Amino acid sequence: MQAAIKEARPEDHVLEVGCGSGLVSLELARQVESLVALDINPHAVRATRERGVEVIRSDLFEGIRGKFDLIIFNPPYLPTKQAERSDQWINYALDGGESGRETIGRFLLDLAEHLRPGGRALLLISSLSGPEEVEMMAGDAGLITERVASKGCFFEKLMVLRITVRN
Repeated sequence: MQAAIKEARPEDHVLEVGCGSGLVSLELARQVESLVALDINPHAVRATRERGVEVIRSDLFEGIRGKFDLIIFNPPYLPTKQAERSDQWINYALDGGESGRETIGRFLLDLAEHLRPGGRALLLISSLSGPEEVEMMAGDAGLITERVASKGCFFEKLMVLRITVRN
């Protein structure tokens, strides 16, 4: 959340992908021009709506036609074997597929079309999901990455990438 608060500007139109409980969206909404949150999980959508944040139920950018100055995403990034998967909604928040990068890859492929000129995205990634591979995937999608924050946590290192569109 700290990286998003630091990155947000008062004039920004913000999209939070995968808003979860809506805590980050609620905090950011107080300091930006506008904010829309989205999540695939109906329980997350309800929790975010109860906090008074505009929220849409969506799988990543599905049905989203607008462009934003800032897009933030804390994706499911845990590498998960098929045998470990369940059909519970919490899985959508945690399960990053075999490599931990499946949802991240889908996000990166569609990101550029949803950023305004000069726009940027913040993506939380983990050492468990291969940061170098994520950066290569972004490059392949015509994006530039910069590591702007990191923090060690128990069994992993969390990093925030600032992503912009290559001119």
